[in-house]
Amino acid sequence: MKIIPLASDSLGTRSMATYLESENIGILIDPAVALSPSRFNLPPHPLELERKENQLNLIREKAKDTLIIIITHYHYDHHNPDEISLYENKILLIKDPENFINESQKIRAHYFLEKIKGVPKRIEIADNKEWLLGNIKIKFSLPVTHGPKEYLGYVIQILITNENESFIFTSDVQGIVNDEQINFILENNPTILYADGPMTYMLNYRYKKEDLEISLNNIKRIINETDVKTIILDHHLTRDENFKDYLKEILNQNKTKILTAAEYLGKENELLEAKRRELYKKI
Repeated sequence: MKIIPLASDSLGTRSMATYLESENIGILIDPAVALSPSRFNLPPHPLELERKENQLNLIREKAKDTLIIIITHYHYDHHNPDEISLYENKILLIKDPENFINESQKIRAHYFLEKIKGVPKRIEIADNKEWLLGNIKIKFSLPVTHGPKEYLGYVIQILITNENESFIFTSDVQGIVNDEQINFILENNPTILYADGPMTYMLNYRYKKEDLEISLNNIKRIINETDVKTIILDHHLTRDENFKDYLKEILNQNKTKILTAAEYLGKENELLEAKRRELYKKI
């Protein structure tokens, strides 16, 4: 199973866009890229704008090799209503736009679906369903909260398996902070996990110290109670340039590799949003 993070916060933009290929079947997850409109009271730096366009081009290229596109929820760093051609003649598996969804995401979902009407080969609701394609199984969780509470809405987690590997993509769980989020992971025993890490850059504001403790304990449980060999932690986590300070307990174990998306690709972390003040000082 080939797993390629196409865009992520550790690669310089807000995204979890991922391409997966197995048995010549291409699957594209959350093919969108966004930037924070204001961080440290500064707009996106030109380097961030350039990186966003480069990553969008990479997503466009990979979409050509894709049979299935998955949308886990309707925030703009996970779906893109302006890139209509991405969805042309694809099988589109989407988060239910009517149930377990907050009002803002419901409005975005209906706008998106109206814009792409007639473009995909077909559109199917994915929540709590399974698909088999040869030896590949795609299984979706029930909706889980976007973080500790439901005010940001819900997302669906994804399990993709073949004969050799088992991959779970959590989408925006903000560190795996409740029972529904972690139970799907433990029950499905991944060998590779791509998770939205703890939201430390909002610690003591929208993310509490106890949320961080729960998140770290849950990651320890995943390491100890599953066969996971690699955990990719990224997205909300890597909006904090000091994120590794919070991970010391879990980074110092030997069983499982814990990497950012950039590190998984063998690249340096480029936390452009977290370093926006520095970027403006230099250029």
